[in-house]
Formats: sequence, C-alpha cells, structure tokens
Amino acid sequence: MIRLHQLICLAAALLAVPAISAQSPSAEATDLDALMARALQRRDVDRRVLSDYILDEIENFEVLGPGREPITRLRREYTWYVRDGMHVRSPVKFDGVPIPEDERRAYETRWIASEKSRQKYRAERAEKREREGKPPAIGARGINEPRFISEAYFLEFKFEPGNYYLAGRERLGSRDVLKVDYYPKHLFQEEDDDRPEKEKSKDSQKRDRGDEEIERKMNKTAQVTLWVDPVEARIVKYTFDNVWMDFLPAGWLVKIDDLHASMEMGQPFDGVWLPHDIDVHGSFTIATGPIDVAYRRDFSNYRRADVTTRITVPKGAR
Repeated sequence: MIRLHQLICLAAALLAVPAISAQSPSAEATDLDALMARALQRRDVDRRVLSDYILDEIENFEVLGPGREPITRLRREYTWYVRDGMHVRSPVKFDGVPIPEDERRAYETRWIASEKSRQKYRAERAEKREREGKPPAIGARGINEPRFISEAYFLEFKFEPGNYYLAGRERLGSRDVLKVDYYPKHLFQEEDDDRPEKEKSKDSQKRDRGDEEIERKMNKTAQVTLWVDPVEARIVKYTFDNVWMDFLPAGWLVKIDDLHASMEMGQPFDGVWLPHDIDVHGSFTIATGPIDVAYRRDFSNYRRADVTTRITVPKGAR
C-alpha cells in the first residue's frame, strides 16, 4: 500500500495526463484475474531477489515555473554497495562535480544512521503487532529490505479480483505483453492506529475520519495501468494516474492538477528482471501560475552484491 501522507507530498510535485476511460468486464475476466494473481506473486519473488544485487543510480529533478522557466534542476549520481550486510547509497557526482572523499563518507554515515533507525522502527513495530496477535503491518517486506527496493516498488497494490480490465495487446521492447487497466479499491490505506479509541484525542479522531474520506476518494479516482508478460506472468511496467484531486485540502492555496508516475523493469541478466527506471511527472497551480515538476531515477550496472565495489574520486576533487 502507499501511505496517504506520502501521496499528498508527492502530489505537490506532479504533471497532468489524460485519463483512460473504464471498460466493461469481459469474458476473459476470470483468466485475467488468475494471471494477475500469478503476476503479483512473481512480483514479490522479484522483489526479494533484488537484495542480491548492487547497482548504480542517476537521479534527476526539475521544476519549471510559468512560461516553463526553469526554477530548479538537479542531477545526482550514486553507487550502491553492501557494508556489514546493509545496502549503502554512496554519492559519486552532484551536477557533474565529483564528491570529495570526506563529503562522501559523511553522507554514507548519515545514510547508515538513518537506515539503522528505520530498521529499528520496523522491528519494534513487528514485535508489537506480533504480541498483540495482529498480522504484519501493511507493506512490510522484511525488516532489512534495502531502501531502493521499497522506493522502486512505490505502489504496493495487492490482488483485487474483478478490478482488472484487458485494454489490449502491445509490444514492449522485444516482448508481446498485455495492457491491463486496474481500478483499485484499497490502494490508499493508512496503517491502523494501534491505540485504543478512548486514548485518541477528539482532534485525532477527527483527522482519522478526514483521512478515511480522502483515502476513499483517492481510491475512487486512481487508475493503474500494467503491462504484463502473459508467458512469464510478470509485470514489466506499470503507471499510476490520479485523474481528479480537487478534494485534497488547501485547494484555495495550491490546485493539484494531476499526477503520473511509472516504474519499468529491465532484464540485465537472462531470466532476472530488476527495476530499470522510475519516472514521475506532475503539475500544480498557484497564484503566480502553473508549476511543472519532473523526477526520474535510472538504475543500471547491476552486479551481484558479493562483487567488491570500489569508489574512486578524481584527484582534482579532493
């Protein structure tokens, strides 16, 4: 599942796309549900395999103001490696400038501290829910899952039979795939507040009711499109569109026009599918005019995590 507060933060930075109209369920619905059940199981397997690899990453971020005048442009390059069993994101270049050794090590130290804190929180939450006899928290995929995995799989949709519609057949790269429209009912759902109702303040209860209403409307207006390899039962690409968000708070200050996000898989090794890129576009309107935002991450140069990674910094950058 994707958390509501994460989406609202993301929605402040995204670009409008046209909606795809819903289709009536076809006679192939039962077969399509069976295919999607297998594809989502395969997706979980692929996600676990990711922990066996390290990679390089390029991150681009751009904000354009009225008249498409650039406000901010960033390009950052990283490499991922394993230290003491943890995947560490290490900066290589920012805007084409190599990162000095001391700054790189300082970044890695902050990253490791953040990851340890994240793992501790996940472990404590899992223990608490187990003591109370509750199932694992929504989206829990392992206490020590590397962050690039959870971020690459930013839409943690679950199997929802009857909500898939065959939109056609397409060619994606060298593969024949099925294009499937998915209209979720439970994609946006906050994790439950474990406190007893009597311990929640009136303000907290009011916020919870407001969040539930926003979640309901988010699910109603969201659409996910998936490209599925029917032979391997594998999702090779998906896109997310939220076609109407006028119900979000603070509409008088910021009007979020729409958002679009996608993740595409690649096959760096025979039979091994790993995330290739994440692409997010959006727009919102403020008093001075429209703002367009683009965010992209490209993942490449995958190699087994047991391969030694050395990071070298040019002499001139020291």
